[in-house]
Amino acid sequence: MEESTHRISKLDPQKSIRRARTQQDTTGDGWSITVAGTEIAWSSKMERVSLIREGIPYEAISVVGKRADLSVREMLTLMGMPQTTYNKKKRDKDLLNGRDSEVILLLTELLDYGVEVFNNEREKFYRWLKKPNASLGGVKPETLFDSVTGIQVVQNGLHRLEYGNMA
Repeated sequence: MEESTHRISKLDPQKSIRRARTQQDTTGDGWSITVAGTEIAWSSKMERVSLIREGIPYEAISVVGKRADLSVREMLTLMGMPQTTYNKKKRDKDLLNGRDSEVILLLTELLDYGVEVFNNEREKFYRWLKKPNASLGGVKPETLFDSVTGIQVVQNGLHRLEYGNMA
């Protein structure tokens, strides 16, 4: 009887965390979105808090919508915002309130992380976002983008995928 010499590599969470930190965006230092030619960047939770308090431009809704492969109308529906309000506020160059700014910034982080979990295969990640998911109670991940808690639930689903659990 021959002995098998299969090697099973152990999961190294620290290695995965280091990889995630170095691949968060092109600078490797955090997250960023470019809105109306201006880069909004943050690399820590405290910097995120500062941006949330200041507010970010309304145009960020369409920028993050494109990143998520969602139309502006779909994003506005998720955010509970009428199209007319969005158009006026965007035209007046107003800033989003704290809650909406937080959702946009968290979505940016989630989308970057999701693309990384799917080995930079954006199309596969976008398909995952649009399909009902058993680990999320049978709902499509993108339908949970309307709240901080929903975004965290989707992020937990991505964590399970990254570590090889059913998601």
